[in-house]
Amino acid sequence: MKKVILACVLFVTSLGGEYTHAQTTREYARQVNTLIGTKGVGLASGYLYPGATYPYGMVQFTPSYFSKRSGFVINQLSGAGCEHMGNFPTFPLKGKLKFSPNNILDCRINVSDEKGHAGYYEATVQENIKAKLTVTERTGMANYEFPVDQQYGTVIIGGGVSATPIEQAAIAITAPNRCEGYAEGGNFCGLRTPYKVYFVAEFDTDALETGTWKRDELKSGATFAEGSSSGVYFTFDVNQKKKIQYKIGVSYVSVENARENLKAENTGWDFQRIQKQAEDKWNYYLGKIEVEGTNPDRMTQFYTHLYRSFVHPNVCSDVNGEYMGADFKVYKTHSKQYTSFSNWDTYRTQIQLLAMLDPQVASDIVISHQLFAEQSGGAFPRWVMANIETGVMQGDPTPILVANAYAFGARDYDPKPLFKIMRKGAEEPGAKSQEMETRPGLKQYLEKGYYNASIQLEYTSADFAIGQFALHAVGDEFASWRYFHFARSWKNLFNPETGWLQSRNPDGSWKPLSEDFRESTYKNYFWMVPYNIAGLVEIIGGKENAEKRLDEFFTRLDAGYNDAWFASGNEPSFHIPWIYNWIGRPYKTQEIINRVLNEQYTSEIDGLPGNDDLGTMGAWYVFACMGLYPEIPGVGGFTINTPIFSSVKIHLKKGDIVIKGGSEKNIYIRAMKLNGKSYESTWLDWKQLSDGATIDYTTSGTPNKSWGIKTLPPSFD
Repeated sequence: MKKVILACVLFVTSLGGEYTHAQTTREYARQVNTLIGTKGVGLASGYLYPGATYPYGMVQFTPSYFSKRSGFVINQLSGAGCEHMGNFPTFPLKGKLKFSPNNILDCRINVSDEKGHAGYYEATVQENIKAKLTVTERTGMANYEFPVDQQYGTVIIGGGVSATPIEQAAIAITAPNRCEGYAEGGNFCGLRTPYKVYFVAEFDTDALETGTWKRDELKSGATFAEGSSSGVYFTFDVNQKKKIQYKIGVSYVSVENARENLKAENTGWDFQRIQKQAEDKWNYYLGKIEVEGTNPDRMTQFYTHLYRSFVHPNVCSDVNGEYMGADFKVYKTHSKQYTSFSNWDTYRTQIQLLAMLDPQVASDIVISHQLFAEQSGGAFPRWVMANIETGVMQGDPTPILVANAYAFGARDYDPKPLFKIMRKGAEEPGAKSQEMETRPGLKQYLEKGYYNASIQLEYTSADFAIGQFALHAVGDEFASWRYFHFARSWKNLFNPETGWLQSRNPDGSWKPLSEDFRESTYKNYFWMVPYNIAGLVEIIGGKENAEKRLDEFFTRLDAGYNDAWFASGNEPSFHIPWIYNWIGRPYKTQEIINRVLNEQYTSEIDGLPGNDDLGTMGAWYVFACMGLYPEIPGVGGFTINTPIFSSVKIHLKKGDIVIKGGSEKNIYIRAMKLNGKSYESTWLDWKQLSDGATIDYTTSGTPNKSWGIKTLPPSFD
């Protein structure tokens, strides 16, 4: 691999948890390649980090996607497209420190030879320092091996250094092998994220010399550093002991909690034991889906994307149960509190996968949203980092996420308080989570039935999902009618003169066709009525017209934000390939999905067509490979395509879903059986699968145009 150029003017003169099913002996963790998607430009990039993390772990111990020159940081989001987090960066350096590292970024230190799998990362720093990283749920551990010809080695730890500028930070050296401190969160996509994160760090040997730095000033022997571009250093005698080990515990509550997390999760200095515990935990989670096929490269991609599906949301509560609330007060939970909610993205794919495979964690994620809302003003947030609602993106995605979790079996909570929160955001103009309005434009939407097009289409999906939740989780049929009514308001956006869904001015007149489609185009967002696809098809004149429109749309698969064709890498397009199933052309769905998987995804470091967005794209890939896609918000069920593996076994709480007969080459479904009986629909209800089921496919290299057209998937008017 090409080296990433970096050189600082530094010269020398417990953890695994209780498993609910038998532990597999298969090394799934080592089938993961964490470097996939860690390189790229703009939209055609995964924005992914290669380092070590734990399933839902608080710590991500890794070089940042945004700059490997900034050191190995302890927090980073998987696939978020704006610079963020990157607290407490550390680097091993040869010799004694002669000049201040300042912001670390300008130090120009080489990082090369990167390798990574689930729970583990390694690289070479400064040409010949070997760095190995692993994690527990709330701690990170590093093994730094210095070259044989070195007498001294230095490890730096940044306090006032992160991916974005920060002013509030402080580190104190408390012993020749220990330090502790805190830092603030900087910003995300231009918005302040003023969380505070705390740490306690230790080395396995005492340093010969310690000190601090701030900007250009280096202070040997000093024990306290604070403010921007500041940090501490420890210089060791590595003449005899070449390996220096480092471990760090973190907390978003306090230094004492960070110390307690470290003490509880990593009391010793056995790097291999901690690595194995992380790998075992990943083997358990990745083993929830067992696939078999003839293409090892496809297996690597599949398990890497499944791995990414389990990285977020993150635990933010400490081992003692404490966490920092959305009102900046400390709370205590008996389960676990989660954060990192990229809900505009994850409601489409990831929460359904987590609800299926890990319903208890998915239930805790739902409860975490409830608590955040109650602490932050009574309405749901859209996009949460630590205990901060960033307000990034649009729509009202969290009710859809909650309804999807419920629909796919994550139900260990009282639904009534959640429904109350949904209603506040959907019915009260000006309702906020922290300082962010839940539904901008709500007053016009409620009174006139129309608003800016892409925002309204997100609102109508949310209203449909709320209606489903009201009906099935709460049992309030009357309330469901109200929300289904507003879900139908997508029809108010249809302009018969243009034949497209289109924004309107407050007086009802039409805006230009291209206006108000965020991160997409009117040709993408036209299909953003996944709960009433039959209504969409009817409004443009029927299946033949819809097929023609879809065929034109799929001439290319690589759209950017302003391109009027399919965007493999962006959420508003994700569900569209399966719409062929609603117009009696399922063989075209099968073709498109196969094209996307083969033309847009690879196992290279730039092998993703877009941002992973905290597991959203990973979960999309997993579903596409299994031949199941959760198309309709708030409804438990899948529309189908040809699986790419000959065998898939999905381990659910009540039984296994076994899928047989998929193929990389014979991409068309000729026949299908469900539990031994012939099945002719391209829709599978969750109730048919949730207790376990067997699906058998017969596939071919040529399409069977008569299969799957008699009973179309459901559509709700």
